Amino acid sequence: MGNRFYPAVPSAGMFTGIVEGTGEIVATEADEDGRRVRVQTDFDLDDLHRGQSIAINGVCLTVEEYGERWFDLFLSQETVERTYLGDLGEGDPVNIERALPAEGRLDGHIVQGHVDATAEVTGIERVGEDWEFRFSIPAGLGQYVVEKGSVTVDGISLTVASLSEEDFGVAIIPETYAVTVLSDKAVGDPVHLEVDVVAKYVESMLAGEADTQSPYAERFE
Repeated sequence: MGNRFYPAVPSAGMFTGIVEGTGEIVATEADEDGRRVRVQTDFDLDDLHRGQSIAINGVCLTVEEYGERWFDLFLSQETVERTYLGDLGEGDPVNIERALPAEGRLDGHIVQGHVDATAEVTGIERVGEDWEFRFSIPAGLGQYVVEKGSVTVDGISLTVASLSEEDFGVAIIPETYAVTVLSDKAVGDPVHLEVDVVAKYVESMLAGEADTQSPYAERFE
């Protein structure tokens, strides 16, 4: 099956973190290899096809079967164990984004759908017409979360507005609140967190320069 979860081998889809809309889980079925779920949407999926990459709450999965405004997905055992998708049931809403086409516009930032960790909502506050949401920073990810930097929460491309050692805050405009599952979240709820992949590549490159044992180091001498 095509669904993958970081740090497993990545699937081919690339996303922008601009959620198309929400869907609802209408059926789930567990088996010895994982779980299958059916998602129903309230918007048209005009170019949906079998084998297509699709992000559900920020997790890159693969469409198995589909019909008019519904599609089936398979969650591997690893995905069930490492995300909270396996805990969702009938009636639960989910964010949906299809993979970015080659000619598509990159309105958000580069999102792989390879969730790094499950975080937690630590605060929600109405600020005028907007909202401020705060999310915990899981162990080992603090160095990738910086003020004004990009981060993906449940598949939504967001900008870090404030930062502490324990959590970070983002400003949510009415449009984002209305078209994503954030409007259904409460303090203590889980969210999928994917940090900016560019930051991870930069860290890897800097570590490579410092590692004199790297098999590639002699090429640059």
